[in-house]
Amino acid sequence: MAGTYRIFDSARKGCKVASRISRRQALGALAGAAAAPLIANAPVIAQQAWPRGRTIKVVVPFPAGGATDVLARIVADRLSAVWGASMVIENRAGAGGNIGMEQVARAEPNGETILMGTAGLAINRYLFKAMKFDGSADFAPLSLVSIMPNLAVAPANAPYNSIAELIAYIKANPGKLTCGTSGRGTSVHLSGELFKMMAGVQFEHLHYRGSAPALQDLIAGRTGVMFDNMASCLPQVQAKTLKALAVTTSKRSKFLPAVPTVSEALPGFDVSPWFGLLAPAKTPPQTIELMSKAIRDILKEPAVIARLDALAAESSGSTPQEFTTLIREETEKWGKVTAAAGITPT
Repeated sequence: MAGTYRIFDSARKGCKVASRISRRQALGALAGAAAAPLIANAPVIAQQAWPRGRTIKVVVPFPAGGATDVLARIVADRLSAVWGASMVIENRAGAGGNIGMEQVARAEPNGETILMGTAGLAINRYLFKAMKFDGSADFAPLSLVSIMPNLAVAPANAPYNSIAELIAYIKANPGKLTCGTSGRGTSVHLSGELFKMMAGVQFEHLHYRGSAPALQDLIAGRTGVMFDNMASCLPQVQAKTLKALAVTTSKRSKFLPAVPTVSEALPGFDVSPWFGLLAPAKTPPQTIELMSKAIRDILKEPAVIARLDALAAESSGSTPQEFTTLIREETEKWGKVTAAAGITPT
């Protein structure tokens, strides 16, 4: 028997019980086809007594409706059936995700509070002075959930159509090109900083309050390039109001297989914005392994993959050890990039 799926919003200080159908309808504006119903007779993966009948809180350190939130709800929806548990989504936004992350870091390590984490775990130590937790030491990674590529996009009439041409344009026109971002310290911003470092070019970043206003200025030609999240800018590429230059991941994306990677012009370039589930440190190893296996198994299900595909998010299950290695490597990489960019904690 499937567990209850509940939604909690800390801003409202309350929660309600919702059917899966009504929850999907509420998310439809963002997720579109990602909210399609799961296969009715999908197999129950975990039959162990734990955590059947329990309530498990998934903390999302950003507001409801964003990519992190939608991904968390897709996974929680399926896990509630797999585990026979009540999955509560709690949005605890603020301080670049630090408020929600700290809540999980300080939670009881009993498997009943987990985090839908992002690259902020690896990046925020370089952006914020008052960090009250350690993004590596205070968490026990369960599994990577998804990679959501960034896409280098330019105005439709820009005089460059590839990364090589973009680099040549910047060098031939010093001080002319500006790069829009969705905010300081985001993967959109740091993609541009890594590009500057590896390409040996300079340009000014213009920080906006989110992708939407940045994309508006890019479409109008008021900025020259943006390394935006694919889910955000793909509709504009499809509508031909923007053109795609390259994807930031090390491999081409299945969503735009004809578009090259930045690394094809700049070998070694890789920005792979990720989302994954983590528990508090000191959670028992047997609990970690049980949860990790269930997450990895549901991420192989065609219905779950289809919902992620609708968000331009690639299903990417991993072992706890693999996820731990990724976080360590990301922490080292972004430390070097922020230092080279002169970014200091505030």
